[in-house]
Amino acid sequence: MGVFDLVFFVVAAAAPLTAVAGVAPAAMAMGGLATPLGYVLSGGLLALFAAGFTAMSLHVRNAGAFYAYVAHGLGKATGIGTAYVAVVSYNLVEIGLVACFGFFASSGVKDLTGFGAPWWLWSAVCIAAVGVLGWLRVTLSAKVLGLALVLEVVVLLILEGGVLNHRGTAALDPAVLNPASLGGAGVAGMFVLAIGAFTGFEATAIYAEEAREPKRTVPRATFIAVGFLAVFYAFAVWVVMGAFGAADAVRVARGGNGPDMVFSAADRFVGPWLSDSMHLLIITSAFAATLAFHNAAARYMYALGREGLLPRPLARVSPRSGSPGTAVVVQSLLAAAFIAAGALSDADPYAVVFLWPNGTGVLGIMAMQALAALAVYGFFRRDRRGVSSFRAQWAPLLSFLGLCVLTVLAALRFDLLTGASSAVNIGLLVPLPVVFCIGLIVARYIRRTDPQRYAQLTTVDVERD
Repeated sequence: MGVFDLVFFVVAAAAPLTAVAGVAPAAMAMGGLATPLGYVLSGGLLALFAAGFTAMSLHVRNAGAFYAYVAHGLGKATGIGTAYVAVVSYNLVEIGLVACFGFFASSGVKDLTGFGAPWWLWSAVCIAAVGVLGWLRVTLSAKVLGLALVLEVVVLLILEGGVLNHRGTAALDPAVLNPASLGGAGVAGMFVLAIGAFTGFEATAIYAEEAREPKRTVPRATFIAVGFLAVFYAFAVWVVMGAFGAADAVRVARGGNGPDMVFSAADRFVGPWLSDSMHLLIITSAFAATLAFHNAAARYMYALGREGLLPRPLARVSPRSGSPGTAVVVQSLLAAAFIAAGALSDADPYAVVFLWPNGTGVLGIMAMQALAALAVYGFFRRDRRGVSSFRAQWAPLLSFLGLCVLTVLAALRFDLLTGASSAVNIGLLVPLPVVFCIGLIVARYIRRTDPQRYAQLTTVDVERD
């Protein structure tokens, strides 16, 4: 894969249309006028993280990404704990997105064509299609993601053009860029949603083993993806707020019509055809994100199967496509089992089957990002290997501190992500520290019973100087 194949995986995983139309209104409701600035600052924090992350990527190439990085920077035991958190987190995000696809497809197709089918049936179609694409060559997945991404970006650019054409510079209220607006009570929750909108940019490192010239490709793709998302999100949210007037937009977001804000703006400033197109493309947006996270989850299982930390058959690859075929099948079966459980229990596909596992998965990924940032510092602490002090020390430490704060805020305000009771939220949070501790126990067991195998962990496909 080349630079833009990797960028497509990362940006499609973030699902720009879903992030802007489905999540940004909730961020506005909490962050108020500070919301566009929140996306800029979140992107800046992740750019700091990327500075160290990509420096380390020049020396460590492994489909386990965070697992390998943490193991090399903080020790193998911490890395194995992180690996198990990664498997749980990426699988949960993918499972939630399958339900999200089913929810949007069920209502969207019925509104557009009159054909009605239950959400779980559409989710089953999604699982099958994603599984087939995951089995085939990874470049085919990149092309599918690229097409979906381009369409998402185009409709949002048309919306922005329509608003600016009608309202002119009045749509760009400079008040939203005032740092003083960051002092609101709900800003912490807004940052949780904003940072979650970038989730998945680790994919540039996950695919390092399948990239052309990874020493050049991975860093470029990471910075392009993070920079694009930061600018795109911030400007799109700024313009959507300007469509209503910044203050009025916050009131709408906090009222009962928040979820329809973007579609209402599209209908008003461009026409019903754009609103209908957005309703359709949200379906493809959810599919693209599902495919991206499916590929990431499968490659984590492949990497851990290769290391013997999960059943070794997961390391089998398709002889024709080179994809991790067994991991693809297992991941698809896991998603099918969760969707079947949701359907049989008559759970709400969006509020429960999507938001609950997705909330846990996003929090796990944020925690892994914080550990990976600290791991970069640990990796370069004794030998900078020609890397600047900014990329080897200051950027990793600053991003570690920022990500720690965001992770704690996400855990404390987990109800913002799930809308569930305290008891349910605790039940959703517990699996993350539990699987991390299981990883530590497994590491100690391997170190005690098979020191040679322990020494070889994370050394597969690793480049050393």
